[in-house]
Amino acid sequence: MDGGVRGELSVFSDLDEAARALAERVVRAADDAVARSGRFTLAISGGKTPEPLFGLLGGPWAKRMPWTRTELFWVDERAVGPDDPESNYGGARASLLAEHPLRPEQVHRISGETPDPESAAKAYELELRSFFADTVPPVPFTFDLVLLGIGPDGHTASLFPGSPVLEERIAWVRAVPTPVVIPRVPRITLTLPAINAAHEAAFLVGGADKAPALRSILSNPDARETSLPAARVQPRDRLEWFVDRAAAGGMRPTR
Repeated sequence: MDGGVRGELSVFSDLDEAARALAERVVRAADDAVARSGRFTLAISGGKTPEPLFGLLGGPWAKRMPWTRTELFWVDERAVGPDDPESNYGGARASLLAEHPLRPEQVHRISGETPDPESAAKAYELELRSFFADTVPPVPFTFDLVLLGIGPDGHTASLFPGSPVLEERIAWVRAVPTPVVIPRVPRITLTLPAINAAHEAAFLVGGADKAPALRSILSNPDARETSLPAARVQPRDRLEWFVDRAAAGGMRPTR
């Protein structure tokens, strides 16, 4: 690809194959993190795309995961209750946690049901700052691994093109007014400072409707020259893309 590549791109025949490869990566990252620090901090996204991945990690591959040492966080949440069909937490509870529930103190969900999303954002910020307080010197680290997706418009988490939240440089969590995408409800999202303080990030992307945005992101090495929020994801150590053939749109893998 002209202009360089942002992260390592792997292309698979379909989304299920991409999810299996990413599941393998999650297990390796978990084992590495536990060996390094005694725990694995994982932040996950919602929506339909990660369901095959969650089904693997919560089902057939559950015994490969150090779930007793895992702390689970969310990248973003809709301003709905945990039992609402649109809840990111609710979706993960059904597919990832149903058979192997974590202890309540291991599950760090965003309270989407809080009437004021700004208050929910502040509460989650306090929880994150408290949890990661021991990593502060010299620069805060956040998660061992962040799992992300993209929309056809290039958004990731609830960071949308043109949103002022993209320019946040201090807060780790922000409320987002009702976006133009479905479901049209306010959101609470991690900001780029929180995401980019992670050790690693991995995107799972499927579908031909993502191909134009994906090509723009991966072919532009300078995040400042694109308006697509996903292009601004730059974790500390490693960035990987697990993409099906339709989303790759003819792009070749980089490894």
